Amino acid sequence: MTGGHSHSHAPETATGRHRQRLVIVVAITASIFVAQVIGGLASGSLALLADAGHMLTDSTGLLIALIAATLATRPATSARTYGLQRVEVLAAMVNGLLLTGIAVWVLVQAIERWNQPADISSGLMLAVAVVGAVANTVGLLILRGGKDESLNLRGAYLEVLGDLLGSLAVIAAALIITFTGYTRADSIASLLIFVMIIPRAFSLLRDVVDVLLEATPRGIDLDQIRQHLVDIDGVTDVHDLHAWTITSGVPVLSAHVVVDADCLTDGRAGEVLDRLGECLGDHFDVDHCTFQLEPQGHQAHEPAHHA
Repeated sequence: MTGGHSHSHAPETATGRHRQRLVIVVAITASIFVAQVIGGLASGSLALLADAGHMLTDSTGLLIALIAATLATRPATSARTYGLQRVEVLAAMVNGLLLTGIAVWVLVQAIERWNQPADISSGLMLAVAVVGAVANTVGLLILRGGKDESLNLRGAYLEVLGDLLGSLAVIAAALIITFTGYTRADSIASLLIFVMIIPRAFSLLRDVVDVLLEATPRGIDLDQIRQHLVDIDGVTDVHDLHAWTITSGVPVLSAHVVVDADCLTDGRAGEVLDRLGECLGDHFDVDHCTFQLEPQGHQAHEPAHHA
């Protein structure tokens, strides 16, 4: 006997709930990008241009996240039963790849600048970097409220945090150049920006890969879930238990649930399904779940590779 307990296939996604935050931060990062490009070209600072390149990556990634969040709200269809929710994860992947690309560019340019130091207008470099640091701080405060719910918002938060640290590195380099004339400080700041970008890019890509490979969501212990389900009256065993993530904030679970003979003959299957769903929703914050109720001994007819 097969039973299911589920909610809508198209709930509001985590990124969708915080769309307005992304809109504001996109406007901020795009504005600072323009200022940093102009300031970097005018001052001759590679570090400022590197930070501008990083800011461009952030702006592009945030724009992709906004588009993905909008697409994710489209209703499910028979061809795409979860709608376009996973577009958000693909957007996060593009974001991570963009971060990696800009990091490589910064590294190459920093090495070239180290070998051939250039004249730098440290005063203009410092002024633009300070403006960028202030703007990035504002962006962090805006994104902080949603960074733990959405991969895209987490990626955006980490990128803006990296921008802030990059701006601080540029400020430090500008001060060193101003007071000592050591122009290679600009290359050192650029290398620091590279070092800050790479770990964040890899971390974001790792989380995206986990979602695409349908790994068990972080914070979900399948052994603990199994024990909770078995403790429900009428349930004797649980197997073929799987949990994965459709997109940020939308975990999904399915399981084969073995029930005693009385449960099936007495017509209590619906009651058991309700309790199974309530258990997952109340204790594990998993709202979308599918259960197959089956009598004892049925597992012998199923493929042996099931967990």
